[in-house]
Amino acid sequence: MLNDKSILITGGTGSFGKAFTKYVLEHYSPKRIVIYSRDEFKQYIMQNEFKEHASKLRFFIGDVRDRERLLRAFKGVDYVVHAAALKQVPACEYNPAEAIKTNVGGAQNVIDAALDSGVKKVVALSTDKAVNPVNLYGGTKLVSDKLFIAANAYAGSQDICFSVVRYGNVAGSRGSVIPLFHDIIQNGGTRLPITDYRMTRFWISLRQGVELVIKAFEEAKGGETFISKIPSFKVTDLAQAMLPGCEMPEVGIREGEKLHEVMVAAEDSMHTYEYDRHFIVYPQIVWDERRRVVPTGRKVPEGFSYSSGKNTEWLSVEDIRKLLETVRFE
Repeated sequence: MLNDKSILITGGTGSFGKAFTKYVLEHYSPKRIVIYSRDEFKQYIMQNEFKEHASKLRFFIGDVRDRERLLRAFKGVDYVVHAAALKQVPACEYNPAEAIKTNVGGAQNVIDAALDSGVKKVVALSTDKAVNPVNLYGGTKLVSDKLFIAANAYAGSQDICFSVVRYGNVAGSRGSVIPLFHDIIQNGGTRLPITDYRMTRFWISLRQGVELVIKAFEEAKGGETFISKIPSFKVTDLAQAMLPGCEMPEVGIREGEKLHEVMVAAEDSMHTYEYDRHFIVYPQIVWDERRRVVPTGRKVPEGFSYSSGKNTEWLSVEDIRKLLETVRFE
């Protein structure tokens, strides 16, 4: 599928972009991979990490806010992964206009550039925070998701498809609790703070996130949202897996934080189908009968929601301890 194709990743120097680039180079023979991002130092670091593949990689300095630069970068590109976003909840709360410019305006710029450049498929990365959002970051990502889904209405006769992949914090990524606990332990701490003893999260690895994007590229017809089936864990169990017997003071839930991650809202159950390893939320509106998808999965019950607090698969303390051995801290 990706052999002899040109692929562009916005926000390509992030943890996902690096993992996706590594996966594609190991499993396919792409014509080129374009890393589009605004931080030249991170591009320099990534160039050194992938120097043996220098002939396949291109590095573009640019911001998704800059439509003209995107148009230049998208020239000759077949596949796009949109991973660029302002993601830190407190930063977005304090700088709402900046979050909107990047996460909403930037999303529309990516869509416009793809429509105007002959791109074949676009997959946008979403987040659990876009489901019933309680913070500005989640709100901007909800709008972004809606924009990418609706973009299929503007494809006309073009052979282009837009879809969304949704998952929560990747294990070990910046902003997740694992690096926080890791730093406390490395500095000799014996107390791991828990915001709420009831809190749960999903566990997804970078590789699983990458594989879900590959699946979307392979299967999407337009407007679908792909969600992996992944296990849940209690944050208190994570603390005990990382530092057995530690004290766990409850410090109170933070502004904009949820007790549980939700990937599929009950309101979306009417359009959600279950497959062996994932769920797909199909678009509520079909703008072009040629793009209508007939689901082959099992329709979920009305009112179904996919939440880390109501999952059927859970990680034990020992399970978490084993998975932590695979986590790479950035």
